[in-house]
Amino acid sequence: MNVITHLLLSNEYAATHTDGMTALRHRYDAGRGYLAACTLGLPVDTTRDALRGDLDRWAGGTATASEYSATLERARAHAAALLGVAPSRVATGSQVSVFAGLVAASAATGSEVLCIDGDFSSIVAPFLARGDLHVRHVPLDALAEEVRPSTRIVAYSLVQSATGEVADAASIARAARSAGAFVLVDTTQATGWLPTTELDADVIVCHAYKWLSAPRGAAFAAFSDRALAEITPHAAGWYSGGDPWASCYGPRLHLAADASRFDVSPAWHAWTGAEAALAFAASLDPVAVHGHGLGLANAFRERLGLEESDSAIVTWGDADGTDLRALTGSGITASGRAGRARVSFHLWNDEEDVDLAARALGH
Repeated sequence: MNVITHLLLSNEYAATHTDGMTALRHRYDAGRGYLAACTLGLPVDTTRDALRGDLDRWAGGTATASEYSATLERARAHAAALLGVAPSRVATGSQVSVFAGLVAASAATGSEVLCIDGDFSSIVAPFLARGDLHVRHVPLDALAEEVRPSTRIVAYSLVQSATGEVADAASIARAARSAGAFVLVDTTQATGWLPTTELDADVIVCHAYKWLSAPRGAAFAAFSDRALAEITPHAAGWYSGGDPWASCYGPRLHLAADASRFDVSPAWHAWTGAEAALAFAASLDPVAVHGHGLGLANAFRERLGLEESDSAIVTWGDADGTDLRALTGSGITASGRAGRARVSFHLWNDEEDVDLAARALGH
């Protein structure tokens, strides 16, 4: 049984192993009442300091392109560790939809693409925008059983943005492999609180500004051998070469042999912060991080009379926004999505946040 399966089947760890994570609260400038990692993460001290130092170097004229490239390569290695792959498998970019768009562009006309009904647009829109693909939308809990021999691509988010539901990645992968289908997984709402090192997928995409608490504008993706062989790097630019600084002019096409062929020109300042954020995330015990967030989320569910779940994101029906207004009116940072109120629990949260949010809702 792998780490993810074990943790999703048992909350004993979540209930008994949160003290070490709670001690990390001092690493954040804010956090009390901030229940919005699923919207925008908070920077840890090293990320804050990296960004401030970068601004000073840039303003002082001492920042260099070579140093930014070295920073990016360190970030690539950290991202690889978080996805359980070699750095040569990882491409860096700025948006999830760009990586998903490469997968969509590789599909043959008329291909059947299987998606989750209500999934985040960045993992769905690139396929719909083609206009010549057969895109089917099915409920999350039926995704694996809805894979057919005709299914060519299965594209889904590991954790649903609107509801916080966690997909059964292993079952989906088995069904897709049986049909010979290509698998695209978005872990933006997962990596950082849920271990993502054992996913069976051809492309795993992640934006780092949520649970990984990086600046917005730093995304990454892991590519399988099949993906490297089948996907054309339509966004290829000067940074897609094996040695970008030696191959940044035409007329020839210069492409790296590994996944960095899918790199886009890096947003240097974003990646300065992202390198520090990813290094911090990769240094933590993923089992402890998972247990901390899940334990707090389930403690909050218990206060509200909701059933225990396997997600650090808690959502409930709030069509008129009454509960969201109650939370924000009490100083709680929360969000609303698809007619539901939404809160999440991460490293800067503790039991006091659970109590503040519950009392704001009258529980």
